[in-house]
Amino acid sequence: MHNPYQAPRGEIITPSGGQNPTTWKEILFSFKGRIPRRQYWGGTGIITLAALPLFLIVFLGGETESGALSLLGGLIGIVAYIGIIWASFALGIKRWHDRDKSGWWMLIGLIPVIGAIWAFVEQGCLRGTEGPNRFGDDPT
Repeated sequence: MHNPYQAPRGEIITPSGGQNPTTWKEILFSFKGRIPRRQYWGGTGIITLAALPLFLIVFLGGETESGALSLLGGLIGIVAYIGIIWASFALGIKRWHDRDKSGWWMLIGLIPVIGAIWAFVEQGCLRGTEGPNRFGDDPT
């Protein structure tokens, strides 16, 4: 028997289908979805702010006679820079996705001068695809 006062049952369906990252953790560490330019530049700023003090501590921090500080600093630096590189790739790949291009376009940065300029213009200056594309809904 149908009860008209029963709460409806069903799934909550988001318009994006879960493709667009919503938290900074997803933005900085996931390779799925799309992000607009403002989140790209915000994430780039966060990465830069994290890398500068790390650089000062690790590379300009000084050294003891035994070299212990330099070894410890080097190990900390390696672990931290792996996280920084991961987050940089995650941001870049999601921007290429927003332009409806594969994340493999990150490799264009390996081309001296022209690759860096191309990546800067595509990722940092141009608007993403209007409307949904194969990587998710429009994040703007």
